Amino acid sequence: MSLPAAAAGDLPIEWRAPRQSTEIAVHTAVVTPRLILSAFIIAQVCDAVFTYAAVQAYGVAAEGNVLLATWMALVGPEPALIGAKLMAAGCGVLLYCLGVHRVLLGLTIFYGVAAIGPWLMVLRQL
Repeated sequence: MSLPAAAAGDLPIEWRAPRQSTEIAVHTAVVTPRLILSAFIIAQVCDAVFTYAAVQAYGVAAEGNVLLATWMALVGPEPALIGAKLMAAGCGVLLYCLGVHRVLLGLTIFYGVAAIGPWLMVLRQL
């Protein structure tokens, strides 16, 4: 049973067809998670650069993560940071592939606040 054309405009908003096209919705659904993953990887790179600069200025004791500081003492800061950040980026890609984009977004925000923010405060004093 179809409605006359004049009556279609009188339908409640919930019953009307969405104005946003399917292409735009699909594009948004694909782009937003990719931006989150990109921001996560950029956060990892920034954290690695700031950690490296702090370790060069203050020594391995500048690293707050005991496990990472131990690896830095054993193999040097470059290989330890590269390994740690590659592992973190790999875990971020895994979360992206599993479709857990909100968790990835939360981790990205956490890195910005808890990892990059303090390094900016420390390095600002150099």
